[in-house]
Formats: sequence, C-alpha cells, structure tokens
Amino acid sequence: MSESIIEVELHQQSDYQFITKFGGEVPALLCDEPPPLGAGTGPSPVQLLAAAVGNCLSDSLLYALRKFKQHPEPLQTRVVLSVGRNEQGRLRVLHIKAILKLGVQANTLEHLASVLSQFESFCTVSQSVGLGIPIETRVEDVNGLVLKGPSP
Repeated sequence: MSESIIEVELHQQSDYQFITKFGGEVPALLCDEPPPLGAGTGPSPVQLLAAAVGNCLSDSLLYALRKFKQHPEPLQTRVVLSVGRNEQGRLRVLHIKAILKLGVQANTLEHLASVLSQFESFCTVSQSVGLGIPIETRVEDVNGLVLKGPSP
C-alpha cells in the first residue's frame, strides 16, 4: 500500500475566519463559520466536507466512465448534509446525500452497469468519511432517470 501525506495550513484572520493554504500553485481559500459565530464570508468546515465528498464521488464516476472511453459530461453533483445534535447535544453531521447527474442519457453510455456497481469504492473521501457518517449516493442521467440509489 502506498501512502502519501497531504498537508494544509490554516491561518486565523479574525474571529472564525481562516485562510486555508493548500501549497503549491493552489490558491488559498478564505473559510468562515456562518453567523452567529462567524460572518459567513467563506465556506464553512461543513460545506468543505460536502464539497470534498461530492467532488471525490464525481471524480470517481468520471474516471470510471472514461476508462471505458465514455463521455458523460457535463456532470453535476449536489450534496445535502443533515446536521443535528448527537446524544450529548453536540452538533454533528448525521447523514450525507450525494446526487450525481450525468450530462447525457444513460442509454448513450456503454458499460454503465459495471461502472455504477463499483465507482464509489474508488472514492477515497467518501469511503473514509462513510466509516463514521452514512452516505447515500444517487446517480441520474440528464433526464432525471435514476440509475443507482433511491428515487427522489
């Protein structure tokens, strides 16, 4: 198994605003908590979690389809996180739902059943986060036909 180390730096600007530095040529990102704690001037940690899960699932689906020389673009992904209180009364992400929408009709893609059966297992972020937070994934084609996961 190969391992790599990923490092980011956070520098407090004021109150709950932090500049997040990713290194290299990646632009820094201003993050902030929503009111009443912060000013909401950037994505919150919960929004970053949603973006990370959605981006990784989208990348995995795109990669799996491209392995078969398929072109599902443009993909769109919506991630909905349910935030609530745990048994100790502390706020936690309780559930994540990711809806991935292909940019084409399902019947134009070859090997789609094979791709849909395995693409999630290659998503580093969702497979890691899913160990502690249930993640529900749904894939639809451009017309809203549900190809995988629960119907809306």
